[in-house]
Amino acid sequence: MSSNLTAPFPELIKRIEEEGIVQGNEILKIDHFLNHRIEPAFMMRMAREIAARLRPLGPEMVLTAEASGIAPGLLVALELDVPLVYAKKYHPDVETPMLSRVLPSPTKGGHYRMVLSQRYLPAGSKTVIVDDFLSNGRTAVALLEMAREAGIEVVAAAFLVEKSFKQGHAQVESFGVPLVTLAQVEALVDGKAILRK
Repeated sequence: MSSNLTAPFPELIKRIEEEGIVQGNEILKIDHFLNHRIEPAFMMRMAREIAARLRPLGPEMVLTAEASGIAPGLLVALELDVPLVYAKKYHPDVETPMLSRVLPSPTKGGHYRMVLSQRYLPAGSKTVIVDDFLSNGRTAVALLEMAREAGIEVVAAAFLVEKSFKQGHAQVESFGVPLVTLAQVEALVDGKAILRK
């Protein structure tokens, strides 16, 4: 895998170091600019960088999951000039045939169902997965499994932030899919995020 696929994006690294809130040694909160309150211009700069890394792979669509994946996924799709398809969560009503997975919710507790309409996943097409965070990889793995079940090729999985001390990286790589990341958090220690530079 080319190292430029995971080259740190300096602006994101700086924002995480200066503004990230670390809770315990597990949770990094950057909701105020990434996924609850979104800064469109900053998100667009990150999307352009991800799209530049993905473009040589020739993706024909972007695949993500609601809700936090929609903003980065949509802007990457815009940059690549391809459609965005997103998996619906919770109580989805989607056209059949559909693909689904039940996933544990680490933030809300319990489980939720993630569903995709197979109608929007043309067999034989090439897709990229785009999401905000890669941690344990449950959402990414579910998307990878559903994509394979639909007969589409996942050419890469891209994340704005990866917690590299978690299992997500290995989970995605076990599918033979290259990773694209803009920030790799190596550890959360004593209220600080330790990032690869």
